[in-house]
Amino acid sequence: MEDNKEEIISKNFIEQEIDKDLSEGVYNHVQTRFPPEPNGYLHIGHAKSILLNYGLAKKYGGKFNLRFDDTNPTKEKTEFVESIIEDVKWLGAEFDDRLYFASNYFQEMYDCAVLLIKKGKAFVCDLTADEIREYRGDFKTPGKESPYRNRSVEENLKMFEEMKDGKYKDGEKVLRARIDMSSPNINMRDPVIYRVARMTHHNTGDTWCIYPMYDFAHPIEDAIEHITHSICTLEFEDHRPLYDWVVKECEFENPPRQIEFAKLYLTNVVTGKRYIKKLVEDNIVDGWEDPRLVSIAALRRRGYTPESLRMFVDLVGVSKANSSVDYAMLEYCIREDLKLKRPRMMAILDPIKLVIDNYPEDTTEYLDVANNLENPELGERKVPFGKELYIEREDFMEEPIKKYFRLFPGNEVRLMNAYFVTCTGCEKDENGNVTVVHCTYDPETKSGSGFEGRKVKGTIHWVAALTAQKVECRLYENIVDEEKGKLNEDGSLNLNPNSLTVLKNCYVEPSFEGARAYDSYQFVRNGFFCVDCKDSTPEHLVFNRIVSLKSSFKIGK
Repeated sequence: MEDNKEEIISKNFIEQEIDKDLSEGVYNHVQTRFPPEPNGYLHIGHAKSILLNYGLAKKYGGKFNLRFDDTNPTKEKTEFVESIIEDVKWLGAEFDDRLYFASNYFQEMYDCAVLLIKKGKAFVCDLTADEIREYRGDFKTPGKESPYRNRSVEENLKMFEEMKDGKYKDGEKVLRARIDMSSPNINMRDPVIYRVARMTHHNTGDTWCIYPMYDFAHPIEDAIEHITHSICTLEFEDHRPLYDWVVKECEFENPPRQIEFAKLYLTNVVTGKRYIKKLVEDNIVDGWEDPRLVSIAALRRRGYTPESLRMFVDLVGVSKANSSVDYAMLEYCIREDLKLKRPRMMAILDPIKLVIDNYPEDTTEYLDVANNLENPELGERKVPFGKELYIEREDFMEEPIKKYFRLFPGNEVRLMNAYFVTCTGCEKDENGNVTVVHCTYDPETKSGSGFEGRKVKGTIHWVAALTAQKVECRLYENIVDEEKGKLNEDGSLNLNPNSLTVLKNCYVEPSFEGARAYDSYQFVRNGFFCVDCKDSTPEHLVFNRIVSLKSSFKIGK
């Protein structure tokens, strides 16, 4: 009994509602859907909705549909349809052959509208959009009935058919539901359910010149597909009475039930489509999949994995209260996912040459290096070592600061997986910039040789110059200025001028040969990096930094 009680408590409120519906015989199965409008790329918030709806269907042995709510052709594109399908598949949400378009139901929606007219539940209205808004009233003032509200059924049927046949101009007439102009819920004050709009639709072409409104179309789509639980975000809570009214008055049997949950808000990120559209159009970002954005395509390009997003969504949880989540939680999830899966490779992002003066000329030896010390199953690789190496510029300081344990004249450090070296000096250019660091090595101190002599405090990584591969690395920061806030006073985005740093003269070990798009690695001391899917070629590898190694997020923080 105690175990059963614990199981119930651990379920989120949506699962509890589904359990109740199943136990009371309201439904004998579970069917969910993800219904995006194809007017942009999906973002991290949509990932939560996809995984929630798919997860519920999977948990209850039900089915999950992908359906495009393409009832507004002004902003919809085939490009967006294709990107959304790719995103849903990439996240692992399986919809099998259940890919649907709301536009495929336009005839059924029209028939439902005709049924409402025949029942006296809908009427053709000649008021303008501004007049309809004025007549609607507000939270303090009841609405005022349209002078066209009491047209006869015959007249409404005739005019609605004429709307369909293209007799009227755009905006000249609309079809409105006939509900209650005095309702405290403004959504129930005779809402518009059809409008005249001569627009070419990406799926139906010019077949229709009238299109249903979202609040009318959506419940019909759910009902046609036998959706049981229509899971949506909290802003639709006030629309639920209209949702229920539509499926009831259109006489659908065993209609779906709408349940709302809180949206996912990430701190200091840009998710608004109008903002992203402007960033794209102004060439501030490299398309909707720019790695500085949090569209699913952008996260995939940057190197995030489906597993990391699923972990993130699980950590965020499902609730009824809106709240914001720190972006650091998302970064924590990708670190957790990659740290045991990916090899730790040596890459130098800001190179300076290190010459080992007493190392034999024209000699290359191959050192055994573990791919991941925390996961021996990833095995080892051979890494070339020679007289000339590249090291990070920050790993040498001619005049060291306090507690600096890396290379400086007279100091000894370990070259990772190789030997102890002692710095003997450096060369500079005419501007006083260090160009070459010199050192000597102790051949008795080779890693793995069992050397147990003196200890050194510093260890630095390196890449052999003779076999190094030159690559480009891109370092990303938040596209908005976190300290100043996301928006300026005029409502524009407060952009971070340092959101992208491109390093064109980086060097990596030859083990990266054959790296392909989306392959990811841990660069020793520099973070996790991914091969860019757009600009990288086998001849010129481009790496995106997914995330740094340090995290400010802790579970339970």
